Amino acid sequence: MSLAEITERVQRAETAAGRAPGSVRLIAVSKMQPDARVESILQQGHRIFGENRVQEAAGKWPGFREAFDGIELHLIGPLQTNKARQAMDLAQAIHTLDRPKLARTIARLAQETGQCPDLFVQVNTGEEPQKAGVLPAQADAFVAECRGMDLPVAGLMCIPPVDEEPSLHFALLGKIAARNGLTGLSMGMSGDFEQAVAQGATHVRVGSAIFGERDYG
Repeated sequence: MSLAEITERVQRAETAAGRAPGSVRLIAVSKMQPDARVESILQQGHRIFGENRVQEAAGKWPGFREAFDGIELHLIGPLQTNKARQAMDLAQAIHTLDRPKLARTIARLAQETGQCPDLFVQVNTGEEPQKAGVLPAQADAFVAECRGMDLPVAGLMCIPPVDEEPSLHFALLGKIAARNGLTGLSMGMSGDFEQAVAQGATHVRVGSAIFGERDYG
C-alpha cells in the first residue's frame, strides 16, 4: 500500500463518519524503518511522523529536519523518566503519559524550559497487566492530577487488545475523553484506523501499511 492510498482511506472514513475533511491527522509511524523509506514519504509531502524510542528518534530526525521544513514528531512508545528531557526537546507531542512519576518529571522540565509538547494520557482500556497505561477507572483522577501540574493534556491514547473488537475500546476512550473535556483521541493503527475514525479519532498511527513491513533483523 502507499501513502496516497492510506490518505485516501482516511478521507473516505472521515466522509463516512460525517466528519469534516482534515479532522483526522495521519501519523506515519517510522520506527525501525530505513532512512530511505522515511525520506521517500517526506518527499511526498508528508510531515507528521511517529517514533517509539527516543534514542532512535534522536539519531534520525535532526538530520531530516535540516533537509525538510515543517516536520512534526510524535513519540508513541513507552517513555522512561530519564529520557523525558530528550523527548521534550525532540517531539511536538508525547502520546504515552501513563504514570504520576512521568507526569511530575515532565512538569518539572516544562517549568525549567518554559515549553512542553502536547500530551496524551495513555489509557489501558483492556486492563492488560503487561501493557502500560492508566486503568479506565483511574483515568479521570490522573487527568485531573496532570492538569493540576499545568500540563498541556491534549487528549487520550489507547492500544486495544489484539484479540478484542477495537471499536469497543475506541468508544470507551471517547467516553472518558468527553467527560474530561478532552478533544484529542490518539487511536487506530494499520489494521483498524477506519474504525477509529468512525469513533472519533483525531490522530491515527499507521506504520507498516505506509512503509512496508519492518526489518527487525
